[in-house]
Amino acid sequence: MNLLLLAAAMTACGQPKPPTPPPRVRAPAVAGAFYPKDPAALSQTLDALLAGPAQSVPELKALIVPHAGYQFSGSVAASGYRLLRGRDFRTVFLLAPSHTALFKGAYVNEADLYRTPLGDVPIARPLGPPFTGKTAWHIQRPPWAAATTNEPNPETWEHSGEVQVPFLQKTLKNFQLVPVVFGDVDPAAAACALADRLDDRSLVIVSSDLSHYHPYDVARARDAQCINAIVNLNIISMQMQEACGAGPILTLLHLARMKGWRAKLLDYRNSGDTAGNKDSVVGYAAIAFYAPGNEQFNHDERRWLLDLARVTLREAVTSGRVPGVDEAKVPPKIAAPAACFVTLTKHGQLRGCIGNLQAQGPLWQAVIANTINAALRDGRFPPVATNELADIEIEISVLTEPKPLAFQSPDELLAKLQPHRDGVILQIGNRSATYLPQVWEQLPDKVMFLDTLAEKAGCAAGDWRKPGTRVSIYHVEAFKEGE
Repeated sequence: MNLLLLAAAMTACGQPKPPTPPPRVRAPAVAGAFYPKDPAALSQTLDALLAGPAQSVPELKALIVPHAGYQFSGSVAASGYRLLRGRDFRTVFLLAPSHTALFKGAYVNEADLYRTPLGDVPIARPLGPPFTGKTAWHIQRPPWAAATTNEPNPETWEHSGEVQVPFLQKTLKNFQLVPVVFGDVDPAAAACALADRLDDRSLVIVSSDLSHYHPYDVARARDAQCINAIVNLNIISMQMQEACGAGPILTLLHLARMKGWRAKLLDYRNSGDTAGNKDSVVGYAAIAFYAPGNEQFNHDERRWLLDLARVTLREAVTSGRVPGVDEAKVPPKIAAPAACFVTLTKHGQLRGCIGNLQAQGPLWQAVIANTINAALRDGRFPPVATNELADIEIEISVLTEPKPLAFQSPDELLAKLQPHRDGVILQIGNRSATYLPQVWEQLPDKVMFLDTLAEKAGCAAGDWRKPGTRVSIYHVEAFKEGE
C-alpha cells in the first residue's frame, strides 16, 4: 500500500487505538512471613481458623480486628470474620495504621488490584480529602522487606491491612476494597468523609492491635481499659489508650456515634494466650459494630427476664417446682402477650431450645414454660442435670408476629431471604419447621439453610423447591446472659 492509500485508510478508520495498559497491582508484602505464601496452605489455614459458629450480630456495620501474624492473632481475628459468612457486602473500607511511613492524611493506594496468594481484589476509586493518593511521605523499609524497583509508597511494606485481605477473600464473594493507611489525620474529619460513602452493602474494617510488650497481667489490665473505651464509644478515653491503630479506631468511634451504632466485644486474648510467652505480650481484640434496630426491651427488662429464666431453670432441675411471680411487680412490657424461644447452651454447644411462634399469654409466662421445656423436654437431649447448671448459658429470643413471604419460584425465595435477620417457618404440605435467625450463624448458605430446615420438618433436603411450599418470616430481639 502506497502512502496515499495508507493515509486514506487511516482517515477512514481513525487512528489505531493504543494498547490498554496492564492493571496496576499492589503486590503482597508479607506473604510467607505473617501468613502462608502458598495458596493451598493459606486456604487451609484460614479454613481452620474460621471453623465453628459465629456469634449473634444481626446488623453488622464494622469490625475491629488484630493484625499480627496468623499464629499469634489469627484466631481472634477469625471471631470477627466468621460474622461475614453469608452476608452481601460489596465495598470494604479497610482502615489500617502505618508502621513504616510518616505522612499527612490517609493514603489510599492508587493501584487497580490488591493481590494476595488467593487472587486479586479490585480497588475502588479514592475518596475525597483527607483520603488521598497524592502526599509526601518518609518511608523506612523494614529489615525483613524485599527491595522494590518502584518508588515505595506508604502501603508498599505495610502488613496491617494486607493480613486482613485473605480473611475477606475467604468470607465474602464479590467485593471491592478501599485500602487506607492512616498517617497524621484528624479522625473526626476522616469519619465525616466516610459517612456519606457508606450504604447497606458497605463494611468498615479497622486493623489494630492493643497494648505492646508488657507483662501478661499488665497487658490485660491496660487492654481492658482500651476495650471498655471502645465498646462505650468513649472518644476521650480512647485518646489515652495504647493501640497502634488508634487513628482508625477513633475514626470508627466517630462514625459509630454519628450513625447510632453500638459495639460488642467478640474475643480478647493476647500473645501470651495464643503463643505461650507471657513475659512480653501484645493484646488482640475483635469487636463488632452494629445498628441496634428497633429494640423493645431495655437493659433492666432484659435482666429481669434472664433472671426469671435462671431461677426457673434452677427450680425445675433441682426440685421440679415452678417459681412464684408477683404479677403486680411484673414490668408492663413483660406482662404483655408475646411469643418467645428459650435457648440453653453448654460450653457454646446447644443443650436445649423450645419456644412458641404465636403469643399464648404474657411474655413472662412464656419464658417460664419454655425454660422448663428446653431444660427437661427437648427430645434431642437428656434432661439437664443439677451438676450442669453452672455451665448452662441462657438466651431469650422474643419474636415478632410471623408474616407470609410471597415468592413465585425457588430462586425468588433465595433472593428474598435475609441471612442473620430472618427467622424462617417452612411449610411443606402438612409438615413444618422453623429456624431462629441465630441459626444463620451455623448455616450462612441459603440453600443449605433451607435444605436442613426441610429435613428438620421430616422432608427431603430439596423439598422446599416443590410447588405449594409456604414460607413465613419473623424477626427476634435476642439477649443472653453474659452480655
